[in-house]
Amino acid sequence: MKSGFVALIGRPNAGKSTLMNEILGKKVAIMSDKPQTTRNRITGIYTKEDVQIVFLDTPGIHKPKHRLGEYMVDVAEKTMRDVDILFYMVDASVDFKTGEEFIVERLKSTNLPIFLILNKIDLISKEDLLRKIDFWQNKLNFAEIFPVSALKRDNVDQLIERTKKYLEEGPMFYPSDEVTDQPEKVVISEIIREKILKRTKEEIPHSVAVVIEQIEEKKKGEVINILASIYVERSSQKKIVIGKQGQLLKVIGQDARRELENILGARIFLDLWVKVKEDWRNKNTTLSNFGYNNKDF
Repeated sequence: MKSGFVALIGRPNAGKSTLMNEILGKKVAIMSDKPQTTRNRITGIYTKEDVQIVFLDTPGIHKPKHRLGEYMVDVAEKTMRDVDILFYMVDASVDFKTGEEFIVERLKSTNLPIFLILNKIDLISKEDLLRKIDFWQNKLNFAEIFPVSALKRDNVDQLIERTKKYLEEGPMFYPSDEVTDQPEKVVISEIIREKILKRTKEEIPHSVAVVIEQIEEKKKGEVINILASIYVERSSQKKIVIGKQGQLLKVIGQDARRELENILGARIFLDLWVKVKEDWRNKNTTLSNFGYNNKDF
């Protein structure tokens, strides 16, 4: 048995969560086309007869504009210290920019094997891909360079096989049937937040936090009552999330309920309330109350 920890790092929207979900064959991290979707470290556990790889999906590394952003970058950087391999994911369909330069400079000080994962290769030509590989080879001494399409699962299985070669013999860290160690409340709040991200635009996705206030199971396997608060920063945002005559909030609730019923295997009664907490992304106490606490890492 080989085992080890792999951190997925990179710029926002590079496809880290998509890749981890595809590797696991199950949705563990929420996804959207909005940058900075992942806010916390998400654990995904890949187990086969001969290997267990614990993947740690991290928030995108970016220039923070508020304390929540600082927290997210801190989570990513701390996670890099606690693993055996780094998967540095890059969106191959966009040009190299200063954000990538910042990450490359940071990676020069690590002794860990670094896999450069060139993602979204389905969006570029083979000629462009070869140019990208040649460009990146001169940027850093990568252990491996892997072109993939996480969304279409191109080259993902080969990536896993290659990763095994860099792991040492070790114990299983989790039971073989476990795919994540996220608490149930976290899974539920993230699913609700994902549905909000998919149904809203402009400043709303970045201003939303979801807190699970109560989970009550009336009778095992029958109906689970969930009370959740959706926090935004301004009254105008609250009106947008609720929508005309409450229609948008209703749709968000329906989207979330359907997915949660599949995950939890029971009927769900989901009670959503939208509340305003001004400038919550810059308040340390509120960030901690909402589950964004640096002391957890």
